[in-house]
Amino acid sequence: MPGLLRGVARTAVVAGTATAVSNRVSRRQAGRWAQQDYEQQQQQYAQAQYAQPQAPPPPPASQTAPADEMTGKIEQLKQLADLKAQGVLTDAEFEDQKRRLLA
Repeated sequence: MPGLLRGVARTAVVAGTATAVSNRVSRRQAGRWAQQDYEQQQQQYAQAQYAQPQAPPPPPASQTAPADEMTGKIEQLKQLADLKAQGVLTDAEFEDQKRRLLA
């Protein structure tokens, strides 16, 4: 019977040691993964913090002021007149473009 007891005790010690080692390895891996996740989050935060701010999108056409629209049309009319003066546009083409612009 002492031999059987000794064998059981040895098995218990080996199993206990294996469990302790396995738990320690698992905790160490979990700690490494947590550290990696933390570092990745810090990098993403730093990149987002120092990224170039994007310009706000232009307002929809329905929200632009009427004065802005008129200024734009005046500029386009001036460009058309310049093209006509340079001989790029004929009188008929100029009148057609002007009518489309003002419509």
